[in-house]
Amino acid sequence: MASMSATPEIVMKTTPIKRLKNLLTFGNLWLYILSLIRKGKRAYAYNLDSEIEKEFFFKPSRVMVYIVLYKLENEGLIKSEFEERRKYYSMTKKGNETLKTAKEYFKVLAGKI
Repeated sequence: MASMSATPEIVMKTTPIKRLKNLLTFGNLWLYILSLIRKGKRAYAYNLDSEIEKEFFFKPSRVMVYIVLYKLENEGLIKSEFEERRKYYSMTKKGNETLKTAKEYFKVLAGKI
């Protein structure tokens, strides 16, 4: 009888795992952006795609990063300010609270699975 256990490499290639990875990365890009802004106190949008790739192992498009930044700022989770010709983003109190709540939610979910 064949073994039911699959190696992690094979499992990572299954459609459900690919879908999960997509939803947890691109589908929740705002989490990664807020995390990087919080970690560095502020962020320059142009570099965020590369920073996300280095820190979280996936690379969103620059356009997607800008769209999410725009939405986060509209929701009051981040604020922006220009320094010379560059626009930098920093967290608001609401952004910190939202990120903290999201992390707690993920911990609860992970504990239930």
